[in-house]
Amino acid sequence: MTPKEKYSPSEKEAAFLATVQNGKYDRDIITGLKKFMAGTVPQDMQGFYSQDELDAVKALDGTKRDVQARMPVKITRHYFEQAKNSLAIQTLVKASPKETYDLDGAEDPGKQMTYSPVEGLIHKYELGLIYVASTCSAHCRFCYREELIAKKEITRADGTVAAKGLAQIKDIVDYITEHNRIVAENGGRHPETNRERLREILMSGGDPMVLGNKNIAQWLAALAQAGIENIRIGTKEMAFHPKRFDETFFAMLDKFHKAYPRVNLRMMVHFNHPDEVLLKGPDGEFIDDPQGGLVWHPDALAAVQAFGNRAWINLDNQSPIIAGINDDPEALRILQREMRRNGIENHYFFCGRDIVGHKAFNVPIERAWQILNESQQGLSGVEAHARLSITHYKGKTEVAAVTNEPVPGVKGGENGVVVFKLLRGAADASNRAKVTIVGRNPEAIWFSGYDDRVIVDEAELYSMYDIPAISAVAAE
Repeated sequence: MTPKEKYSPSEKEAAFLATVQNGKYDRDIITGLKKFMAGTVPQDMQGFYSQDELDAVKALDGTKRDVQARMPVKITRHYFEQAKNSLAIQTLVKASPKETYDLDGAEDPGKQMTYSPVEGLIHKYELGLIYVASTCSAHCRFCYREELIAKKEITRADGTVAAKGLAQIKDIVDYITEHNRIVAENGGRHPETNRERLREILMSGGDPMVLGNKNIAQWLAALAQAGIENIRIGTKEMAFHPKRFDETFFAMLDKFHKAYPRVNLRMMVHFNHPDEVLLKGPDGEFIDDPQGGLVWHPDALAAVQAFGNRAWINLDNQSPIIAGINDDPEALRILQREMRRNGIENHYFFCGRDIVGHKAFNVPIERAWQILNESQQGLSGVEAHARLSITHYKGKTEVAAVTNEPVPGVKGGENGVVVFKLLRGAADASNRAKVTIVGRNPEAIWFSGYDDRVIVDEAELYSMYDIPAISAVAAE
């Protein structure tokens, strides 16, 4: 087999990369439950799982309901320190048998592989998402990428079965270059997909921030050199190990900005609950900051402020609303207020995706809408920017409205309606802003809960809806 050609950086890239220094990080990670079960974790961590909790998870090992096979267990010391005083974020990171009681769900949520022209790249919407890492410093139990993190084999669009692979720089640069060449030669649209020029990339995974600075820098420079104008880095590292955002990382970003000043950077951070960043007093309550707002953990605040000192970087937070974690209007109100106060835009809240085991995590769609809207009562206009989104296979869809009263004269609207609005089409933008209206079903946690209640389907969310693929049940 002929070895694959490696990517060769330009002189400009090489000059930038020569200046980059890797940092050193001690995340103090506990991986798996063996140390908890053997009692060999540090003394202060030994009560994190009760013996009953450990026995219940262990009883499922090696079975079709194996909790750790569904999603590996992982936690950092920093996150443990925050979690030990918070039931909400204990729920976020602790393995539980409830995850596998019902294994309903899609092996490839969002049918991403349908939009994967190159290994490790998902070209949906107007941007490209690239998998650059297959793990995070800790693992959320509700992770939307559980199939990637757990290295599960999935059926691809061409019928082959394989685990999702990571992106390689040369493959991605070659795709971007060729796609944009074809677009330029055809009047600004790709003749087959109708897509415009690819100008934005989201670096994701896993978490790109588990990579070293030099690796991240290689991606940033290569993407910039290929003509990408906007680069997002999706990360939860600011919650899991905020010291990762150290002087060496910011020095790398500063040098990148000097080399490529017209490339915009956005850090898409992932805070689910205020307990992840705020400190509590002996009474278990958040601490008022004399200068306004609430007191943050100093490491998280230092990272946020370091980004804030760089006007050319934006910070945006997005989070799903997950049962037992943040399905609480007051918690979300505090989270949104503290995000915006500290320079982080509230981007999206999500209804849970249809991952394998999603029924253990997803909040009913209508309840999620109510929670978010109640949480935004009392927030200012700039604090309340976040919308509620749910990812349909046709594209990112806003839960735009839920009526509390019957809709007179509308068949199916006797108990009120839900209005879905297509925000971004997976294939192209032509259907943006079209709506689908369904009769209410307070128990619905996914689109399938409204199959028999469709009133208006302008967005065609149901005409193309492949129910068997979406609600595939894991083999018993």
